[in-house]
Amino acid sequence: MTLQQAVIDIGFKALNQVHRTIVHLTGGRVGGSAFGLPVIELHTVGRKSGQPRTTMLTAPVVDGDRVVLVASKGGDDRAPDWYRNLVAQPEIELTMAGQRRPMRARTASAEEKAALWPRVVAAYKGYAGYQRRTRRDIPLVICEPR
Repeated sequence: MTLQQAVIDIGFKALNQVHRTIVHLTGGRVGGSAFGLPVIELHTVGRKSGQPRTTMLTAPVVDGDRVVLVASKGGDDRAPDWYRNLVAQPEIELTMAGQRRPMRARTASAEEKAALWPRVVAAYKGYAGYQRRTRRDIPLVICEPR
């Protein structure tokens, strides 16, 4: 990992911690949405450490109990740690609107992504820019109740 990547990662983690703290202190009244999208709290298990991990993310597509997440990392060429964690251990939990729910996560197939991507970009145009910025295909993650 380069120094620049390490600094980016530290910045993402610090911003995430501040966001999580604000959401918790205000009961979701502040920070409960971002860019017009609902904010969710993703709970995974660290693939190396086995320790619980929590990440604040936006959910550009929510269809009933199904939630779609975007593993963009702001257009970085590396996949986010939370994505690698849920690939290794797909039994996750999501907190939405104060309710923690057990879910199973999976990477969308190419066909599913083709159908979902226009909805994702319509919800937040920045995702299209993230995809242009990176060499990797940004995965979509489908989370469904277990």
